[in-house]
Amino acid sequence: MSDGATLMAQPSLFAGPRANPDGFWAAIMLAFLTTAGLFYVNIMPAIVSGLVDGMGASPDRAGYVGAANMYGSAVGALAAVFAASRLPWRKAAFVALILMIGIDGLSALQTSVTPLIAIRACHGLVGGFLIGVGFTVIARTASPDRSFGMLLVVQYGLGGLGLRFLPGLVQSGGTAVLFQTLIAFSLVTLVMLPFLAPYPPRAKPIEGEVAARGVPKLPAFLALLAVFLFQGGNMAVMAYVIELGRGKGLELGWISDALSEANWIAILGAVAVYAVGARFGRMRPLMVGLGVTLVGMGLFYWSDIAAFFYAANVVTGLTWAFLIPYLLGQCAAFDAHGQMAALSGFFSKMGLASGPMIAALVVGGSAHYEPILHLAIAALILCAAAAILPARLLDRAAASRQGTES
Repeated sequence: MSDGATLMAQPSLFAGPRANPDGFWAAIMLAFLTTAGLFYVNIMPAIVSGLVDGMGASPDRAGYVGAANMYGSAVGALAAVFAASRLPWRKAAFVALILMIGIDGLSALQTSVTPLIAIRACHGLVGGFLIGVGFTVIARTASPDRSFGMLLVVQYGLGGLGLRFLPGLVQSGGTAVLFQTLIAFSLVTLVMLPFLAPYPPRAKPIEGEVAARGVPKLPAFLALLAVFLFQGGNMAVMAYVIELGRGKGLELGWISDALSEANWIAILGAVAVYAVGARFGRMRPLMVGLGVTLVGMGLFYWSDIAAFFYAANVVTGLTWAFLIPYLLGQCAAFDAHGQMAALSGFFSKMGLASGPMIAALVVGGSAHYEPILHLAIAALILCAAAAILPARLLDRAAASRQGTES
């Protein structure tokens, strides 16, 4: 078979064939492993809208459920920073998936929003740990940027399906459909788990000079901060994007179709990262991408015009899928064991949780969503400022290495 499908036999508790650790199929399975812990993020608009329609929750309380899930995820991701490199990651992932299936099953039985807040926080705790495990393993691949790109391909591809069909299914089958979907995804991931290779720590092929001197504190912190601001700004808008469109007079069915199509188009951004990797460095892709994101966010102000709402979702979806692999890969480049990658998972989850939480506080019980756009744009501008120093440092290290090899 070709590179991606090459299989190697390796003895372990999960005995059987293993996918080439840096091949195409391994990248897909690692994407499923990491996505299993955060798939609810990709269908968050459907969850928020489903709780409003299916349980009669107010917009702010529906947002609190999503925020609780993601704050729990942030705590779980932080725990993974200290534990993921010390535990047998495959066994840890197996236990986490089983627990998530049980918690999603319990969530499907609920008929009130109040207990869901606590239950989803517990789900986030376990899912966040699984994400940290996945990020740690991805950081040990030959090209984390490409692996994170494949992660976004899977997230946006399946997220698009969820956004197209789940809102309508919730109206006919209730909110349990949302959690049954998450259970199905975890079950598929369990089937894939035995085919992944061990992924021991290894030196970085390009940024080894940086790692050898230890993690530089200020650039590393700024790289993590950029992840937090980018995720928070984008997720604040995404969590309420269905309600934003409905508030502007757009029809729910049309909104669902528009969001799913935007998700599928966004796959092109992640594919570009997988194909290109860090070939052109990080500074140029990050600054250009963030500039385009700001334009997309600005289009949401005219969401009463269907074409503008559609374009806003396409543009921000493309840039989200394109930029987050670079931001996460930038963090992963600072150490060989994957702890910075796991820590970036914590900052990512904190951003994903804080965006809807702050948005919920701003919205309250009203249906005025433009203040969320103000906050998102400010967060993205700060993200660009934070990303400059670490991107420049890593680009210089890469150029130095290439000069030495030539």
